[in-house]
Amino acid sequence: MKLLFVSLGCDKNLVDTEYMLGLLAKEGFTFTNEEQQAEVIVVNTCCFIHDAKEESIRTILEMAEYKECGTCKALLVTGCLAQRYQQEIQKEIPQVDAVLGTNSWEQIVPAVKKALQGQCSSLFLPLTDLPQASGRSLTTGGHYAYLKIAEGCNKHCSYCIIPKIRGPYRSVPMEELLRQARQLSEDGVRELILVAQETTLYGIDLYGEKSLHRLLTALDQIPKLRWIRLLYCYPEEIDGPLIEAIKNSKKVCHYLDMPIQHVSSSILKRMGRRTTKEELRERILNLRRELPDLALRTTLICGFPGETQQEHEELMYFLNEMEFDRLGAFPYSPEEGTPAAEFPDQVAEELKLQWQEDVMELQQEIIFDQNEALIGSELWVMVEGSVEQEHNYVGRSYRDAPDIDGYVFFQSEEVLMSGAFVRVRVTGAYEYDLIGEMISV
Repeated sequence: MKLLFVSLGCDKNLVDTEYMLGLLAKEGFTFTNEEQQAEVIVVNTCCFIHDAKEESIRTILEMAEYKECGTCKALLVTGCLAQRYQQEIQKEIPQVDAVLGTNSWEQIVPAVKKALQGQCSSLFLPLTDLPQASGRSLTTGGHYAYLKIAEGCNKHCSYCIIPKIRGPYRSVPMEELLRQARQLSEDGVRELILVAQETTLYGIDLYGEKSLHRLLTALDQIPKLRWIRLLYCYPEEIDGPLIEAIKNSKKVCHYLDMPIQHVSSSILKRMGRRTTKEELRERILNLRRELPDLALRTTLICGFPGETQQEHEELMYFLNEMEFDRLGAFPYSPEEGTPAAEFPDQVAEELKLQWQEDVMELQQEIIFDQNEALIGSELWVMVEGSVEQEHNYVGRSYRDAPDIDGYVFFQSEEVLMSGAFVRVRVTGAYEYDLIGEMISV
């Protein structure tokens, strides 16, 4: 039985997808990328912002057409959109046979079997416990993988729907994470990327204190791992023990993804964030004192309700001053069910997009200058694969997370496999990428 799996949204969603694929593979399902060949189609959805919601709905409708006029016998919808709009999906898209919530993915096999027998079902387990992870089919090529260390969130930022569709913060026990990490390393994974709605609070619910530093220290001892990367670190939770763990580790990349969302203290307060501009400035300066080669990534929301031109300029000045190494900016998306969606003084869409463009144009200049400053330096690069011409390869340095950051392009007379590490001297720079020459393996 051929199955097509469409995974949308973030890397945390991708981990759920990989576990579902593993469960289905154990039951003998084979997988295809061709919609026309699929007898079962599963769409793992996202609805974090408006564009993600639209993409999820559009994808479900496209897949529903193959239920009507193709080989598809069963269509299932899982993930965030399913959790949030269960009744609407079942009412408006009758081709959908089963809807599974965010905490119910471990029931994917019985849900598929019921659907193939013509039985419609919906399953929404309470957002309290954690699904039992067992078996996983990696979709990342095998040389890097995401390790989801927690589920849910307790922050309740005024713009965010995640706590309602993912539940409260629940850490995965450390012994289970170490078991997963060891297995991944034995299977060939060389880069482990830690993800959660917020990685920096890891362990507080299980151990009574933040324990990410302890987890990093333990992961650092796994022999076959080469890199450990941290995403989704909230600035107010980055403390001394965590910084020391990064400094003392041999494998934790000097790379932090630290979403700040804005810098205006008044906007941060309305967002429900727990920092001020001055606290952000001090946190960034301290990180760079402690880790001089740190690659610091952030994300920003442009056009939050009530934002003024003056506050936008305040943000631009701060970005010019702090010079983040990596940055993503998104126009504010009002999400029903969140306090911010009801705030007065909603910003016009055109202005949100203009402010986003301002931010990204400035960031492009900053990154280009930073990349030019790297010319002549040497970096370890993980090979991602070859490019069109012979002997041309593409890879990533410690400064680059997969899919969201830049690449290093270089030549090698040797045949290199994905996942190999090579030493590259930087010889040129693009706006986001580097060019180099391999000097050793």
